[in-house]
Amino acid sequence: MRVLGINAIFHDPAAALVVDGQVVAAAEEERFSRRKHGKRPVPFSAWEQPELAARWCLERAGLTPADLDAVAYSYDPDLVEPGDVPWEDLRTEYARRAPYFLATALPGLDPAIVRFVPHHVAHAASAGLAAPYGGDCAVLVNDGRGECRSHLAGSYRDHRLETLAAQHLPHSLGLFYEDLTEHLGFLRSSDEYKVMALASYAKPRHLDLMREHVRATEDGGFAITPLDWATLAKKREPHEDVTQEHAELAASVQVRLEEVLLDLTRWLHERTGHRRLTMAGGVALNCVANTRIFAEGPFEEVWVQPAAGDAGTALGAALTVVADAGEPAGAMPGADLGRSWTDDEIREYLDRAAIAYEEPEDVAVAVAEALAEDRVVAWFQGRSEYGPRALGRRSLMAHPGKEENLVRLNEVKGREQFRPIAPMVLADRAHELFERGPLPSPYMLFVHDVKPEWRDRIPAVVHVDHTARAQTVDPADEPLVARVLTEFERRTGLPVVVNTSLNTAGRPMVDDPRDALECFGSAPVDLLAIGRFVVRR
Repeated sequence: MRVLGINAIFHDPAAALVVDGQVVAAAEEERFSRRKHGKRPVPFSAWEQPELAARWCLERAGLTPADLDAVAYSYDPDLVEPGDVPWEDLRTEYARRAPYFLATALPGLDPAIVRFVPHHVAHAASAGLAAPYGGDCAVLVNDGRGECRSHLAGSYRDHRLETLAAQHLPHSLGLFYEDLTEHLGFLRSSDEYKVMALASYAKPRHLDLMREHVRATEDGGFAITPLDWATLAKKREPHEDVTQEHAELAASVQVRLEEVLLDLTRWLHERTGHRRLTMAGGVALNCVANTRIFAEGPFEEVWVQPAAGDAGTALGAALTVVADAGEPAGAMPGADLGRSWTDDEIREYLDRAAIAYEEPEDVAVAVAEALAEDRVVAWFQGRSEYGPRALGRRSLMAHPGKEENLVRLNEVKGREQFRPIAPMVLADRAHELFERGPLPSPYMLFVHDVKPEWRDRIPAVVHVDHTARAQTVDPADEPLVARVLTEFERRTGLPVVVNTSLNTAGRPMVDDPRDALECFGSAPVDLLAIGRFVVRR
């Protein structure tokens, strides 16, 4: 069975292809269009489809639109309830017409094969069916909104979902956090991770008040009462400095979010008895909360979809249609589901750019040497990642032992200086440096406490609260990155390398060789390792 999954209704439009139960390809439209998040989540943009990502997914499998058995669209307009959201009728109408928009974008596609999958069911499947648990686990979804809900708690048994709780709008943990993001001067539905980072710089001074306004309910959901943010901190304009009162407000909301999520997981565990929890939805990208769920919650294992935001619903919708048809829905093989180029194709890009390049005997050794000399390296290897995290395919690397590299990389990327950068480490070495969070942690979706004896040795990757969002590397899965880590440690005695996404502020992550060359040419990066080639500044 050949099923193409589509996310298009809000933000992060994406496509995913599942063939005979196996995940073949998945990609976000932003990587092709070079427009961050693909589009803004407004009703006027709901007609836009991820046509470039969808075409590539089909090309990857050697299929045409006419070869598909089904298209799974991760929103069901029949579930939308009347409300007072401006222009919501327009969004719903565009969703109803999605089969015809898709048929126009993908000539040869029969609009009759398009299936509408409820938004939160698609999120749930992106976790419960994509996780390596054989379709037997608890699932928790929290985001801004779907058709009429903002949350789902359920149980997968034998690849079948039983929904146990679902929170109706307007109550939404995701929208509550988005409101704060906007009040703090950041872009809502985009910059929530900045609020999470900022929260570490203050105490949760308003926590008691947050507990009054946000609380879990006995039915497995939650209730939120409106809050006037301006009474707690002045609304910040994007050009204004972040103040301590902004950080205190961020900390208060962050901690209350963590507490409510813990309440939801405890309720879910009591109802299901599962040992394993899977999570998706934009709130599941909050790696600080994820770690508290793992460390303090009742589940023995916690797995988070790498593309936990709306992009992941493309995959979840496809897996749902496959499972509903009685076909086996296999776990995703990893997050490296995007585009790749052969070395010959990369050489053509380099020759066309008329740029000097080298072909070292071992690109991993060349990179390790540059890192040991405190160079910043742009790393472009293999298939690109599905989701917002750079996981050793499209990365910026640096020396973790130089504290000034935090400032340096934030300047390279044009980011706020309060934001941390992350470490990558071999999976079998991670326990020596990190604790509290789950290990291994291949998708960078949890924070870990840095052990005291390592904090001064790798200061560039230690956040102000002594945590780090570590990515563990398995040599069997990532032999080239593993070799970089091994060679770097041989030269420096440090088993860690800085890893942050290969992009600059406001731009999507680099995806193709041209993107890589443009980023290298416009940012103060010392070396580009692209395929087996090296370009030096």
